[in-house]
Amino acid sequence: MRILCTNDDGIHAPGLKTLEAIARELSDDVWVVAPETDQSGVAHSLSLNDPLRLREVSSRHFAVKGTPTDCVIMGVRHLMRDARPDLVLSGVNRGQNVAEDVTYSGTVAGAIEGTILGIPSIALSQAYGPATRNAPRWQCAEHHGPKVVRRILEAGIDKGILVNVNFPDCEPQEVEGTALVNQGQRTQELLRLDERRDGRGNPYFWIAFERHPFTPGNGTDLWAIANRRIAVTPLRIDMTDEPTLTRYAQAFG
Repeated sequence: MRILCTNDDGIHAPGLKTLEAIARELSDDVWVVAPETDQSGVAHSLSLNDPLRLREVSSRHFAVKGTPTDCVIMGVRHLMRDARPDLVLSGVNRGQNVAEDVTYSGTVAGAIEGTILGIPSIALSQAYGPATRNAPRWQCAEHHGPKVVRRILEAGIDKGILVNVNFPDCEPQEVEGTALVNQGQRTQELLRLDERRDGRGNPYFWIAFERHPFTPGNGTDLWAIANRRIAVTPLRIDMTDEPTLTRYAQAFG
């Protein structure tokens, strides 16, 4: 099995080393194509107005001056064009990608692009908390990742589907199991703008997040992570909402 690994945290990110370790438990034919710099939050963006610069870091390890989407395209369409990958793994992201995170995440976008190109694709992320923000428990993802990926592949990934996997913020032996869950939803009151002033007194802003009590919905990725479960969520490329489509068909006659 030929595996293409990518991420959004950049070519030198610790989580990418964790991902490669997971991939090498599955195959010895592993390629790494990752962004030159941190691309967190770029979602499924393409570099249309800038050239893509490719740098060989070492054997089968490449850095691209671009987004995770660019990296997957570069890997599939150029570096591996003579023998396409059988699997795309994206991550392991520093921090969970659950609920609305999936719409912003470059990690999930790497798996989206692999799916669009017709390759089974999985996004993997490692949650952290206030105490582990600067030292996420990568060992949790590394320990459980190979088994989770194997089970997903054995069950099969249908065309047009990608799988989003999140590992909880705990030691490997503290994981309470795996949960097949829906994408959750947070309250957007957590999102705020932090206004500051530069040295000349001009305003600038940081997008920030507040912390206050929040109860995740049962059976969601948020609930799974909060309860030390590995969250596994299938996501669809086709975002059409069939009930609304039917209702609009009646409304438009």
